[in-house]
Amino acid sequence: MEAEQGLALIWDKIVAVMNYKLFDINQTPITIFSFVLFMLFLIVFFILSRVINKVVLKRVLIRFDIDRSIQFNMVRISHYIFMLLGTLLAFQFVGIDLSGLAVIFGALSVGIGFGLQNITSNFISGIILLFERPIRVGDRITVGDVVGEVASINMRSTTVQSLNNITIIVPNSDFVSGKVTNWSHGDPKVRLDIAVGVSYNSDLDTVIRALHEVADENENILRSPQHDVLFSEFGDSSWNMLLRVWIPSPQQFYILKSEINCAIVRKFREYNIEIPFPQRDLHVRSPLPVPFAAEAAE
Repeated sequence: MEAEQGLALIWDKIVAVMNYKLFDINQTPITIFSFVLFMLFLIVFFILSRVINKVVLKRVLIRFDIDRSIQFNMVRISHYIFMLLGTLLAFQFVGIDLSGLAVIFGALSVGIGFGLQNITSNFISGIILLFERPIRVGDRITVGDVVGEVASINMRSTTVQSLNNITIIVPNSDFVSGKVTNWSHGDPKVRLDIAVGVSYNSDLDTVIRALHEVADENENILRSPQHDVLFSEFGDSSWNMLLRVWIPSPQQFYILKSEINCAIVRKFREYNIEIPFPQRDLHVRSPLPVPFAAEAAE
């Protein structure tokens, strides 16, 4: 009997603590219990969103030939929608009238706008990036002096993975208001220009044929558009040639550039074509005789 009374007393204290009023919102008392319930709603919808995105959406989308960036956008937008629905249901379940909250949010929006101007700008910029898609997940971009691949587009910032496997966090507003070079936008193929100088003693037709063979023998170079070999200019100690090829993806830019340079060296050695290095002629003149001080005095 005493044990039951003790348990009842403990339960009454727990109920009293959970019903303790923290504050009022639109004449609705917010207790510890309602606050905990509100947070539980958000946590449940957050977990539900993650599960649906990872288990359902990705398994379904992977079966279709859908661009990687479109899949990312669909997953991200569905997450935002789940969290918005969870927030609205949590308010309704707790008993807070959203029509009354609209007036409060309207009054607070001015202060929040000034205090969180930078965050708000980045959030809106993130939405613009998801719908307008000037950059997409998987694109090769240049931001400032950094070249990397877009890994993810989040609410406040975009994650860029550099060529050195360094993660760079860039605010979303930089992509909307700043200058960004997108190597993959629209058409993924990229033109690659290889400059090389040859000796004035070389046979020009042999040089042109050798450069064409270098491009033809590389399987990763596109056949359409067709590659070109150009005589760009007369240098100080060489004819400056330009091999212009097209590659299928900017991700292969530096690898293919190295492959082509190595192939040019081997092909030129095969045809005995000389790649000159800068030369300077140094003429040494005999010094002028310097008169002695006595002779100068006379």
